[in-house]
Amino acid sequence: MKKIFTLLTLILCLMFTASTVFAESAPARIKDIAKIQGVRSNQLVGYGLVVGLQGTGDDDDAPQMISSTVALLRSYGITINESELDSDNVAAVMLTATLPPFIREGDTIDVTVSSMGNASSIQGGTLLQAPLRAADGEVYAVAQGAISTGGFIAGNGGNSAQRNFPTVGLIPNGAIVERTVEDEIGKNGTVSLSLGIADFTTATRIANAINDAYGQIAQAANPGRIDIRIPNYYRANVVEFVSSIEELSVTPDSVAKIVFNERTGTIVMGGNVSVDECAITQGGLSIRVTRDMEISQPEPFSYGTTMKKYSEETEVEEQPSNSIVMPPTTNINDIIGALNAVGATPRDCISILQAMKAAGAIHAVLEII
Repeated sequence: MKKIFTLLTLILCLMFTASTVFAESAPARIKDIAKIQGVRSNQLVGYGLVVGLQGTGDDDDAPQMISSTVALLRSYGITINESELDSDNVAAVMLTATLPPFIREGDTIDVTVSSMGNASSIQGGTLLQAPLRAADGEVYAVAQGAISTGGFIAGNGGNSAQRNFPTVGLIPNGAIVERTVEDEIGKNGTVSLSLGIADFTTATRIANAINDAYGQIAQAANPGRIDIRIPNYYRANVVEFVSSIEELSVTPDSVAKIVFNERTGTIVMGGNVSVDECAITQGGLSIRVTRDMEISQPEPFSYGTTMKKYSEETEVEEQPSNSIVMPPTTNINDIIGALNAVGATPRDCISILQAMKAAGAIHAVLEII
């Protein structure tokens, strides 16, 4: 009885303290929850050859490397047949890179190099000049340089050690931008904000915050987009206008959600999860089977032999159940605190919260990762 009284006191304290703390979301800048629509990166891809490998390149079973090497040598006036080429110091690779917005000609970007043949490692290799194309087929950058894999493979057969992936490497600043994608902001006198997480309430709050600062210039077109008309006095300086909008503070809203990680027993929840009145019972049943060995000795001067004898004993222990009754004003933080007070493990909490959701006592989305 004393334990239950202490538990109820703890719940009441949590109700008058923690529930207020976790009820509201923290304010955030608009730039942290939304971005200007149309300002985006572009993916680039290419094909090339890596040379200078120490016998870890592609072998004769990789025809793409053979054909590419022969074609490369012929472009330099060196004629050679594919059957005569036997080099395991060369590897055929695919190149990937990201072209950031507003980057200019002559700037450099990083390039990821990935083996596409049967090379065991591209560590220590050098990528020969290779064009990088976008989805429209145009060349936007040219890559070349020494590869850093950050991994290795040593030994032979079963007696070998490997760290990271030596068939994938990086060339920092390994591509020179030859062509840019022009991103014009506000060319029609308007800009649009794209929310990272679409939400009706958050979109409305952003539009209201902009209208409070600049007048009626913003409208939430849908939960994920806010259209903004650029004021006349900012038409010549759109960058400053966008910067001032990004610094406005808004309290974002979100769907009530509880996220479980069953592998680690981690529970992450929002403060807007509501709970109906419910009763929770948590108890356990422990069964333990032990096996003891006894030695049976024969009588003195008898013809008996020493024997081993096993005896089994089964013990069943049922722990007393702990019952908790939650009022409808309780939030999820109070429930977790109360469950921890009665000795529930994180995995017990996950099972109990899932059962409460099935019973309709929790108004939130449960997500397991």
